[in-house]
Amino acid sequence: MFSRAFRVRSNTAIKGSDRRKLRADVAAAFPNLSAEQLAEFIPNKEELNVIKIYCHKGEAVTVYMNNKNPVLFEIEKALYPTVYTLWVYPDLLPAFSTWPPVLQKLAGGADLMLPGVVVPPSGFPQVERGTLCAVTLLGNRAPVAVGVATMSTAEMLAAGMKGKGFAVLHTYMDHLWEYGDKSNPPTLAPLVTDSVDKESAEDEEMGGKEPVISLSTDPLQQMNVGDLSLQEQDSCAILMGKEELDENRAAETAEDASTEGLQEPEDSRTPQEQMDALFNQCFFHALKCKVKKSDLPLLTSTFLRSHMFSCCPAGQQLDIKKSSYKKFSKFLQYMQHQKILQVKELNKGVESIVEVDWKHPEYVELSYKSEDREQVYHAPEIIPLYGVSTKMIPLFQESGHKKGSSLSSSEVRNIIINYVKANELVDETNKNLVKVNAILCDCLLDKSEQDEISHLKWDDLLSRCLERLQPLHQVTFFGQEPIVRKGNIEPIDINIAQRSSNKKVTIIKNLELYGLDPQCVANILQQKVQASATITPISGTKDRVQVQIQGNQIHHLAKMLLEEYQLPRKYIRGLEKAPKLGRKK
Repeated sequence: MFSRAFRVRSNTAIKGSDRRKLRADVAAAFPNLSAEQLAEFIPNKEELNVIKIYCHKGEAVTVYMNNKNPVLFEIEKALYPTVYTLWVYPDLLPAFSTWPPVLQKLAGGADLMLPGVVVPPSGFPQVERGTLCAVTLLGNRAPVAVGVATMSTAEMLAAGMKGKGFAVLHTYMDHLWEYGDKSNPPTLAPLVTDSVDKESAEDEEMGGKEPVISLSTDPLQQMNVGDLSLQEQDSCAILMGKEELDENRAAETAEDASTEGLQEPEDSRTPQEQMDALFNQCFFHALKCKVKKSDLPLLTSTFLRSHMFSCCPAGQQLDIKKSSYKKFSKFLQYMQHQKILQVKELNKGVESIVEVDWKHPEYVELSYKSEDREQVYHAPEIIPLYGVSTKMIPLFQESGHKKGSSLSSSEVRNIIINYVKANELVDETNKNLVKVNAILCDCLLDKSEQDEISHLKWDDLLSRCLERLQPLHQVTFFGQEPIVRKGNIEPIDINIAQRSSNKKVTIIKNLELYGLDPQCVANILQQKVQASATITPISGTKDRVQVQIQGNQIHHLAKMLLEEYQLPRKYIRGLEKAPKLGRKK
């Protein structure tokens, strides 16, 4: 696609909500990226631009730039990573290897044919037709091309490794790569050396070592195998693999010798004791770094969810059921018995921390490592998902999905497109129309439409499909595992109510759903506007409260939620009720 020069149509900076939307789209397209990797990939403050280009065949493509390098390109609302991105996240896509001389052909616009794909002893990754894949060169895990599989893994093997394997979209050394800093791929050693025999690898226990990253070199100069036969190429690969293995063995032997005797002793505590210690650590850390005297009284559920969870070290997770306490209320009872804090039931069924002994010896003496992350609010990543309903099972079962499977909008789109193509339902005379077969008729048409509609436009087909799937959403709080919930997430709800003597109050609900402590929000608003603020339980709910503050304070609230907390406007309802500025009443 980028084998020839393209024409740049526009270049604009990405800011605010557009940046957050892009991050959500990237999370949906590449779900194996962690929250930290997403924040690094689509940063909040670094320069990020979007470029609209026209390729030589007239295709309109959107390119996203980070630090003057193209990191993503978008075609028909589908996102694809560039080689610059894959060098940072080499395992983002399933990868297939080819011989170095093939790269020049790919960069010139050729697709990757199956005879040019190297079959590793461990076998190919399992992919379906239409799966986005990376292409690497033998001996280096750094991808040099991005393409779409034209066959499933099973179909490739059944075809005897003949025919077109991948439709290549972008490569190292093409014009999209030239639009960046033109750096060469890093050298990433394979996670498991494909070319060495299994016995020697097992003897030396090489399988679990991290890949070694060295300075960039031109992959076309790494080895010359252009004139070798397939047998000679295999021999060459084995020889190179053994040389790399010997170098790694020597390095590991030296490292083991230098670190012998310095390894930390294994933790002799039981898993339950370790979880008790983790709760203790996060409890004091949260008190020290997150809670102020002005925050009290503080809901115990908010203290756990918004404060303690965010203080949990990376790679660990708080689970009260795995501790000796079994319930968080019993853990707080223990802390109350130690006279560290006091818990009271201020409202029926809702407990709050009302007092903390800031001079308690355990609190005063506990020190924390300087590298602990800043305790600031991070807006959660919210991704709309769709669940396969009973009625839609026939349409999705071909792609291996069953009732309840959760999918992003891009995954649904790809599944529908693949289904239509596999069943040859694209209208021969008008490519914008799709023929409605029996399954599409049952799944997507109402009874009154079934005798009238024989074709659907692509947009109508996809929108009908999304409407008939079960709405879900995935929420990822900073430092925590993603949570998938049914339905659409409720927005933060802001209302203006009239009280006695014609006084107005602002009422805010659903703050907890976004990891916000209602008591903290009330305290901050109270200080900013110098008005009384209270917390009251919401009738008919469990552990849910609302903030009530005197006057119409929507202007102050909007600034806090949108600018300070960086929450997307679409998740806030009621901002239009703000008083008109410049009018005296």
